[in-house]
Amino acid sequence: MSELQEVVADLLERRGAAVEAIGSHELTVLAPPEIRKSMGWPELARLGFGGERSHEAIAIGLEGDWLDRFAALLGDEGRWSEREVRYANGVSAPADPVQVLDRALDLPNAIWRFRGMTATSTRCLILTFRYTAMSDDKREGLIWLGFNTGTGAIINDLLPQLRQALAQMPDWHVPDRGTVLAAGPRWTSAAVEARLRALVGRQVRDEIEPFLRAMRRRLTRDRDRVHAFHDELHRASATRLAALADAKGERAEADRQRETMRAQAIEREHRAKLDDLRRNYALRITVEWVQALELYVPVQRLDVLIRRRKGERLIQLDWHPLVRAAESPLCEAGLGRDRVRLVCDDKLHLTEPDGQAPCTACGKAYCRVCFPTACPRCGHGNVAP
Repeated sequence: MSELQEVVADLLERRGAAVEAIGSHELTVLAPPEIRKSMGWPELARLGFGGERSHEAIAIGLEGDWLDRFAALLGDEGRWSEREVRYANGVSAPADPVQVLDRALDLPNAIWRFRGMTATSTRCLILTFRYTAMSDDKREGLIWLGFNTGTGAIINDLLPQLRQALAQMPDWHVPDRGTVLAAGPRWTSAAVEARLRALVGRQVRDEIEPFLRAMRRRLTRDRDRVHAFHDELHRASATRLAALADAKGERAEADRQRETMRAQAIEREHRAKLDDLRRNYALRITVEWVQALELYVPVQRLDVLIRRRKGERLIQLDWHPLVRAAESPLCEAGLGRDRVRLVCDDKLHLTEPDGQAPCTACGKAYCRVCFPTACPRCGHGNVAP
């Protein structure tokens, strides 16, 4: 079964339907009245979840309004949940922490020293969003964003492995009080929103980039076709006007006026067709929060001393036994989607390279954490990512 098929089968069974799997891509559903009314199905329905399905099966996928229908059936259940990962034999540790840090840290303008490692628990906030891009065509999909609230790191690069490992764990443990306390305080909604705003926008743009390229090709093709058609009409009209330029008499003047009006009508129609294309290809993107999971996982917390010139700063970075990998380091300015970090001179903030880029007005390089709104030399405002 696909993940979507498993989710649909579980949801329908929880709502009182009798569900039976037929092969690897179909379900037979005996639906109660509530489900029949909500989903628009007959009492006995056959659902298909792949490209290969029987003729009578109803095609179920991420396209169309199926997610909206299942969401209405689900209500608010499952939109926010907590889960703890537990190990029966304790938390394993990396054999060589320094080697782990060598792969995790890329600090072009600073050095680091390993200072110690402690077994603890942390809270990972995993958020799911649904995006819809509408133009002359439609594209829908899901994106996942993850944060380690204990270290402040973005864990997007670990999410595919982490989600796969969680899917293979049948037991769902509610976190106990000791684990919650060990993970530290939760982020406030304002802190989550501040971290999410730019990240969601960038990830959605990356996801729909193939859709945008195809849309631009279609727009260019239709625009060129409209332009070629009206350009040919305009040239023909211009040729006729040129032929009438030296003609005398009332009839010639009437022909010139008629041809001039025809040329103006062609221009108006050309503009109207271009306006139609602009409206048809106008892009509208909506992003909706779907689900949040607070995942409590045991980790090995690595203490790392960062040195830049005469300054020192201790940071923490977690190694996750569940995926046997270290997360990316903290990023205090920028999206933090890769592992390269620059360390600022004054406060030793860790940022993306763009977080310490030169000012576009005066050329002075400065830290966007120390000066979040404007350049300290010329006062030129920062550009949002």
